[in-house]
This record gives sequence, C-alpha cells and structure tokens, in this order.
Amino acid sequence: MNRPVALVLSSGGSRGLAQIGVISELERHGFNITSVAGSSIGSVIGGLYAMGKLDEYTQWVSTFNMRDVWGFMDFTLTKHGLLKGERVFDKMKTFIPDMNIEDMPVPFSAVATDIINEKEVVFNRGSFYQAARASVAIPALFTPVKFEDTILVDGGILNPMPIEHVVRKDGDLLVVVNLYGKKNSNATKESIEQVENTDNVNGLIKTLTTLITNGDKHSLGYYSLLSKTSSAMIHRIAELSIEKHRPDIVISIPYDSANTFDFYRANELIEIGKEATRKALTESKIINTN
Repeated sequence: MNRPVALVLSSGGSRGLAQIGVISELERHGFNITSVAGSSIGSVIGGLYAMGKLDEYTQWVSTFNMRDVWGFMDFTLTKHGLLKGERVFDKMKTFIPDMNIEDMPVPFSAVATDIINEKEVVFNRGSFYQAARASVAIPALFTPVKFEDTILVDGGILNPMPIEHVVRKDGDLLVVVNLYGKKNSNATKESIEQVENTDNVNGLIKTLTTLITNGDKHSLGYYSLLSKTSSAMIHRIAELSIEKHRPDIVISIPYDSANTFDFYRANELIEIGKEATRKALTESKIINTN
C-alpha cells in the first residue's frame, strides 16, 4: 500500500506503550510514517521511532517487572516533585545515544508546557533527551525542567494531542492515537500498588507507594486525586482537538487500560495498541484487515 501517514502520539503515562503496537500494526499494513509529533510519553515513543531506535527500546521495556519500574524511580526530597526523572533516561542513553531532532531520519516534534508563560514549547531541534524529559514532566510528580528563561512541564497539560505540530504533506493521512478513549469496563489488570506485597520492599518505598496510588482524600494519596482531576481535563482537551482537526483515523486506547507507572505491562499494552489499530483501520474502511 505504502500510504504516507502523519502520526500524532498523545500523552497518557504507561498507556503510551500501546503506541508501539500502533506503529507496528500500521507498518504491517503497509503504511509509511513520514512524520511524527508527540506529547509526554508520545514524545518518547515518537522520538525513538523517528531516530530509528524504537525496536531497541521495545526489547528493553518488554523485560520489565514491577521491581524494575520502581528501580527507575529516583525519589527526591525537593518541594518541586517526587521524582527527578533522570535515572530512566540515563539508562536509555547507554544503549540509545542522544540525537539532535533535526538529524532524525523522520521529521519529529515534541511538545512541552511553559508553565510560567502558559504556552506550548515545541521542540523540533536540539537534544531528543532534553525534549523528552521536559515533555514528560508531570506536575507534582516529576521535577520540572529549567529551559532558557522559563520552566517546562508535561506537554499534555496544554496539548495532549499535538495535531497541529505534525509535519503533514499533501496526500498524508492524518492518524492520531488517543490514549483517553472510552473505559474498558471488562479490563482486568494489576496495579503497581501490589508492589507493597513484594518481599524486601522497605518502609520508605511502601510509604511512597501509598502516597502515589491511594485515592482516599483523607490519606496520603494526593497524587492519585490530582491525577484523576488532570486526566478529566486532558481528556476533554483531547476530544476538542479531535473535533477541531478531524483526523482521517483516530486510534483510541481505553484510558483505564493502565495506570501511570504500569510499564511492566509492556507486552500486554503493545498488543492492546495492535488490536485498537486493526479495529480503527477496519472501521475507517481504508483497508480490509481480514
């Protein structure tokens, strides 16, 4: 087929791993991804694809268990966030060297939020890792990134689905991955809070687990409450963006498919992405997937 595609990848925590499955399935059906734009986890997956290193990342993340995920959490005692967010990127750099975005084989843009001036910052030049780190800086969870004369946080705050920043040429299909799709009421999944029952997890980690995962307003679960509130707002922004730009294909991933830190479920989430892509392609009538 070789149909050219301008691909937009959205924010959404570990659900973003489903976007690996989306890319795999699009390519399997003969689509040619000619440009990518991403926000938050979408900037990570999109940038790795654009530099030709998504396979290496996929092989790595597919080996994760819950303890591995916690091992990448570099907790900090600063008042700006719970995690520094550097350890995982430092590990990635050992097998995926940094690359300037303008040197990537596929045009790529990453979006972060300038929280001081309340505007988007679009990275289409410079260090991939700098752009990705800024784009994933979830407020109150990851420490923000100082950039030039301002401070950057998660791109999903203002633009969870950066459709207007993908380089779309005449003839390109506009394909958008929406990680805020309708809930899958039949979904069964583990929660990272189960790590509390793992042997040899010390008291500090248990306390921080409760801090992040517990949604009881009378407990330490402030992040869970913040996450649910921001997700509702981001979900609506994503809907409005789709209504405004009217993509050719929208691939929706149920927003209850995974929690923020469920990266140990990579293989399952990749399969969810593949299935959602097959469904979207069939419903679009662009191809027959049977």
